[in-house]
Amino acid sequence: MEMCGRLVVVLLMMMVGGGEAQLSQNFYRFSCPNVEAIVRQAVSKKLSQTFVTVPATLRLFFHDCFVEGCDASIMIQSPTGDAEKDASDNLSLAGDGFDTVIKAKQAVEATCPGVVSCADILAIAARDVVALSGGASFPVELGRRDGMISFRWRVPGNLPQPEFSFNLLAWIFRKNNLSVSDMVTLSGGHTVGFSHCSRFAKRLYSFNATNRVDPSLDPVYARQLMQACPQNMNPQVAVNMDPITPNAFDNAYYRDLLTGRGMFTSDQVLAAHPLSRPIVNNFASNPGSFSSAFSAAMVRLGRTGVKTGKQGQIRRDCTRFN
Repeated sequence: MEMCGRLVVVLLMMMVGGGEAQLSQNFYRFSCPNVEAIVRQAVSKKLSQTFVTVPATLRLFFHDCFVEGCDASIMIQSPTGDAEKDASDNLSLAGDGFDTVIKAKQAVEATCPGVVSCADILAIAARDVVALSGGASFPVELGRRDGMISFRWRVPGNLPQPEFSFNLLAWIFRKNNLSVSDMVTLSGGHTVGFSHCSRFAKRLYSFNATNRVDPSLDPVYARQLMQACPQNMNPQVAVNMDPITPNAFDNAYYRDLLTGRGMFTSDQVLAAHPLSRPIVNNFASNPGSFSSAFSAAMVRLGRTGVKTGKQGQIRRDCTRFN
């Protein structure tokens, strides 16, 4: 009996400890029950000012989760320029994404001071920009705490790159416990937003020794990109990633891939590889399938490397540690 009693105590301790590490949809039901409504209002206001809010906030969430986990480390500002957001891979992140989270945090702090993490606010805001631009809404798991480190040097090697092959993409997603299906699904976020010419110019002017232009590009689309991005133009000029419905969160991205209109190499390879092409075909012809899959993949992404329980902190200001 004594041994059984000890076993029960150990199991209970394990259950309690494990419970601290779990996210839940109703995490703030007592401490800040209106948090999602407050964030949504702030996001809606920002979106009414500029559509860039949508891709900027969504991309901010991806970049945050893939480095230190979903812990808002991307939000930290460093006076010496050595924080995560200062890494070269993050310099193209639009300021509207950061501003969205900062404004939402200020609104939440006015009602529930010191309760809701910046990491959770970013996760809610990422869901809201999808829903407000035509995508599905979905329940967001909450309970993240904000990370305590943010270093520029920790970013390289942790983010997908425009020139990545299928295998490199799959490897970097697998590092974050995300499947090939998740990779194809989350890449659909490219249905909104824009890219600077410098991120894909090599496909237009110097692809390889044999081909000046990437042969996987639709020729008409390649000419359109060349018109938007002449060889000697400012590389910071931006082009919509979805040429048809750039301001709608829809499945056009996958239809574009099937016709050779993926802007990045890392987009177009999804239509060519035997493991991903069936998923692309499905999403291209079935918008409902893409919508539900994207919602589920966003939830899984939001679990990446989270800090919970006594880990991390609840920042008062998202841009600096307490």
